[in-house]
Amino acid sequence: MRVRYLHTMVRVKDLDKSKEFYELLGLKEVRRMDVEAGRFTLVFMAPEGQEECPVELTYNWDGDDALPDDSRHFGHLAYSVGNIYKMCQHLQDNGVTINRPPRDGRMAFVRSPDNISVELLQEGEALEPAEPWASMENTGHW
Repeated sequence: MRVRYLHTMVRVKDLDKSKEFYELLGLKEVRRMDVEAGRFTLVFMAPEGQEECPVELTYNWDGDDALPDDSRHFGHLAYSVGNIYKMCQHLQDNGVTINRPPRDGRMAFVRSPDNISVELLQEGEALEPAEPWASMENTGHW
């Protein structure tokens, strides 16, 4: 039996704001479907060269009261990055919450506008601990 990964879906409350967050992570829109009959939009975003591994942003045109304020039941998305300190600084400079700073030079957790936890992992070996990240405390749970 063959199994192939297709995508991960997350519901979003503000499509533009959520799309901007994933663009800050380095993802780009690879496909979009506006479904008039169902009154929803699907936006698939993926890292350059990995278009076969997208995250699907599902936006309901009439709102989505079923979305809880805390999406912790979802788990998280995970992406590797070339330099975890630079990526976290870039995200923080753009208003993204760093819930678990990369104190160890290896791993961080950030939050999307829809409270989706995103794990960032340093490619290859961990970087040397660096300030101000090394002494930062968590701002929330991941």
